[in-house]
Amino acid sequence: MITAGPTREAIDPVRYISNYSSGKMGYAIAEKLLKEGAEVILISGPVSIALNHANLLTIKIESAADMYLACCQYFEEMDIVIFAAAVADYRPEKIAVEKIKKDDDYFSISMVKNIDVAAEFGKIKNAKQLSIGFALETTDELKHAIAKLTRKNFDMVILNSMNDAHATFGYDTNKIIIIKKNLSHHHYPLKTKMDVAGDIVKEIEKLLKHELSLPQRKETGRIA
Repeated sequence: MITAGPTREAIDPVRYISNYSSGKMGYAIAEKLLKEGAEVILISGPVSIALNHANLLTIKIESAADMYLACCQYFEEMDIVIFAAAVADYRPEKIAVEKIKKDDDYFSISMVKNIDVAAEFGKIKNAKQLSIGFALETTDELKHAIAKLTRKNFDMVILNSMNDAHATFGYDTNKIIIIKKNLSHHHYPLKTKMDVAGDIVKEIEKLLKHELSLPQRKETGRIA
């Protein structure tokens, strides 16, 4: 199961809060896994790209709450879960029923914290499941990524930095550091997102084979 893209948190019937995520990285990983023979469930926020494959089920969502509920349907039966979506941390406390009018020079929105999708599933992940996360950071990148690895019970986290040119939202390239649970980490040069997806899939295969000793998992139904 892979989550991808942004979420949208409604303000009123015509406005929302979101982010710049294009979904390209998550979709590239899905494509690579499909080529490896996996059955993939792709839970996607609103994006302008599409992927079609006989072994792919795509579920379109809007909000963080939608994504959490969609993940709830499938998480228990998954062997691998990759949390690549850029889920909004906060949402408006109240959604206006009608369009907010431009009457005042200023207006404020009270925000409440969204459920942390990856962290919630980290609490219930079993020993046979792999959970992979992403960390997009601007300062103390490695420190924050390692904290996220621990806090969300990831087996591996992929770090990108906003300080790397052509390696963030919207680009067809990415530059990553892969950090594993034993805190070993490997730096990769700038590559196309499809090549980066290949690197990530190779590291997942290593975890399955060497760390979990489960090379037979590809024969047991859904693996992603």
